[in-house]
Amino acid sequence: MSTTKAWIIGADMGYGHQRAAWTLVKIAKNHTVINACCYAGVPESDNKIWVSITRLYEIISRFKKIPVLGDLVFALFDKFQEIEEFYPRHEGIEPPTLQLKQIYGLMEKKSWGKHLIEQLNEEPLPLVTTFSAVAFMAEYWGYKGEIWLIMTDSDVSRAWAPLHSSKSRINYCVPTSIAKERLLRYGVSSGRIFYTGFPLPEHLVARAKQDLKKRIQALDPSGVYLKRYGDVAKRYLGATPTKPIKPVVPVLTFAVGGAGVQKELGGEIIKSLAGLLREKRIKLFLIAGMHKNIKEYFENELARRDLRSALGRQVVIVFSKNFQEYFSAFHDTLHKTDILWTKPSELVFYAGLGIPVVIAPPIGSQEIQNRKWILRVGAGIDQLDPAASHQWIPDFISQGIFAEAAMQGYVEIEKHGTEHIIGLIAKPS
Repeated sequence: MSTTKAWIIGADMGYGHQRAAWTLVKIAKNHTVINACCYAGVPESDNKIWVSITRLYEIISRFKKIPVLGDLVFALFDKFQEIEEFYPRHEGIEPPTLQLKQIYGLMEKKSWGKHLIEQLNEEPLPLVTTFSAVAFMAEYWGYKGEIWLIMTDSDVSRAWAPLHSSKSRINYCVPTSIAKERLLRYGVSSGRIFYTGFPLPEHLVARAKQDLKKRIQALDPSGVYLKRYGDVAKRYLGATPTKPIKPVVPVLTFAVGGAGVQKELGGEIIKSLAGLLREKRIKLFLIAGMHKNIKEYFENELARRDLRSALGRQVVIVFSKNFQEYFSAFHDTLHKTDILWTKPSELVFYAGLGIPVVIAPPIGSQEIQNRKWILRVGAGIDQLDPAASHQWIPDFISQGIFAEAAMQGYVEIEKHGTEHIIGLIAKPS
């Protein structure tokens, strides 16, 4: 077990930043992830800034559902974090954005983050954060230890690089080669950028091979994929998965985002799959996260479809009251999952465990890029009409399409991000 200790810091900006942070909890001082938004003793002025940012993020995300006007307002908001097209390449360093200047303005005028960094400086362990503003705070307020910033998307906006990027001492752990190239365009020194992969739960990585062997039995019941690519499966899994003695019921998991968006999509899925659930031809996990209202929404939708009795057997709602419980329950669910249906958030990297992703509509520039990335990798499939999911999901299974996506993710996506990140942090500076 690693003896490395660090300050691990997340932020309440959707699940992505906290998800990556909690994966590193084993090296966290006091085995605790610090929430930059609401840690013990946070000044009221800092808390107000964090609350306003969080509320704006959640309000805009939910507002997007309003026809026409919602899309317009969200587009204006998303412009602040827009990621330029990767091609064509442009000469020179991309300048700081208004959003980035606003972050530094809050530090200069409101002393945002000063208290947090002063507290951590009493024991300057390596500071590891998954939110860019926290890394900027550490550098701005003179943190004495090393600063590590873990990127949580396949590509990022200029707001992830500091104001004076070429002079920065922030170290970056990036999940993709595209992210590394993007930081170079923003002026970050190549010596500060490390390709690690996204930090996935190590216990799921350790059993990913065995889980995938079982998953292919559920996703390729007719052997269509294995007839074509059995040699690939044998090369990476050690042996070609054997045909099960009896049919395996596939498990579909639907996950809403951190702001609770797209819950209605979950309702559409429940309605469409109702027949298959009653016939016990599929099992459904519904990830409500920490949103009690979404848990209740799913329960009501199940009742409307006369599926209340299926709860706990064919249908499981995953709901938790805090991050630690949620991530533990979610990881346990992934171990049982054959297909993950979600918007292209940081969860696209979980396809590296050999779990094919059905891609719900992206929300924001980062998710648009994540969608492009997972499609290029071949581990994701755009959702078709949710109302017809009872038709196309079984068809994709019988055709071996999901099995192929599962293997693509397992082969192409870096799985050992957690190990790589801890190894870098443990190295003497």
